[in-house]
Amino acid sequence: MLSWDDFEQPSQQQKKSAEPRPAPETLQQEVSEPAVSYESHSAPASPAAQSTVTTAPASDAVAAARAAVADLDPAPGLEELEMGAARIQVDEKRIINCRADLNQLVPFKYDWAWQKYLDGCANHWMPQEVNMNKDVSMWKDPEGLTEDERRIVEYSLGYFSTADSLVANNLVLAIYRHITNPECRQYLLRQSFEEAIHTHAYQYCVESLGMDEGEVFNMYREVPSVAKKAAWSLKHTQAIGDPNFKTGSVETDQELLRNLIAFYAVTEGIFFYCGFTQILSMGRRNKMTGVAEQFQYILRDESMHLNFGIDVINQIKLENPHLWTAEFQQEVTQMILEGMELEVAYARDTMPRGVLGMNANMMEEYLHFIANRRLSQLGLKEHFPGAQNPFPWMSEIMDLRKEKNFFETRVIEYQTGGALQW
Repeated sequence: MLSWDDFEQPSQQQKKSAEPRPAPETLQQEVSEPAVSYESHSAPASPAAQSTVTTAPASDAVAAARAAVADLDPAPGLEELEMGAARIQVDEKRIINCRADLNQLVPFKYDWAWQKYLDGCANHWMPQEVNMNKDVSMWKDPEGLTEDERRIVEYSLGYFSTADSLVANNLVLAIYRHITNPECRQYLLRQSFEEAIHTHAYQYCVESLGMDEGEVFNMYREVPSVAKKAAWSLKHTQAIGDPNFKTGSVETDQELLRNLIAFYAVTEGIFFYCGFTQILSMGRRNKMTGVAEQFQYILRDESMHLNFGIDVINQIKLENPHLWTAEFQQEVTQMILEGMELEVAYARDTMPRGVLGMNANMMEEYLHFIANRRLSQLGLKEHFPGAQNPFPWMSEIMDLRKEKNFFETRVIEYQTGGALQW
């Protein structure tokens, strides 16, 4: 057992350092002739050193590692990074099928992608920042909400708790591998984190309200109108989620475009709008304000996701015009209309009667308006001429530069969590 006396004894190193230093020429000789080398670890050192230092022979694994490092040629490694000796030029960057180095973020070619990444970081929030006390009281009060209002909250949390997980899985396991531009990938990383925050927010709401977690998180498999939307999204992930899937041909590049349109223009661009409108309408009536506040922040994030996805899709079209055939345009139009019909069915399921100043027919009109917007953003002809927005206040909520939180807890145009003002 060690005692303090042990530490008072001079160590071997201290004794050695106390000895007279050798002359400069002797020191130079010792430095130029090291006692231990990689070639001969078992060679004996000086007689004095033999009594205190024992050098173990290298294991087979260590010897193999040394041999591999010694023979390493950097050239093949550079080729594996899809680059050569020359530096990357801006014009060499492309959204898909690019041979430029994915590890070189700058120089930027798509400044809009980098700006969206910065905007996403500036919009950071966390679910725990939202006070849920009023929501809990209202949810537990038998007179707090009507049956139709409870149905809306349950279905919204049931669908969205899974939908954002589907989006995140598609980003991480499929899209990220095939987007060959580093500034776009930077935003995809930020979006993936935001999808995790959204899933966290829904879980936080479910837990705070004391809802049946098993029932809520299984709605996407048990409630038909919810399950059909999830199944439609999953269908467009299967092909590019295959580890053996590679872009580079017309067929595979169009498959990637289908995925991008399915998730950005339909899943995030149509499937989310009925539920968001319902919950935000509830918040405008001073009901379930904590849930509504989180949905407002999520809608702000989703608006950015949608705009980024539309920009990516249109940039791929510009760089690969041969993909945007008349047949493919018809297919994309059909995808938008299918998404709209699925969302209309969800609206009728969640609003069998009028509620919160809206009904299923008004929501169908709104979804016609949204479908026209998506088609127009993709450069396609609108399908519902004259469709109007019956909920203009939704546009005001999405105007992030002007809108204030409707129940006056704080301005939503904050920069970071540390700057929040309650």
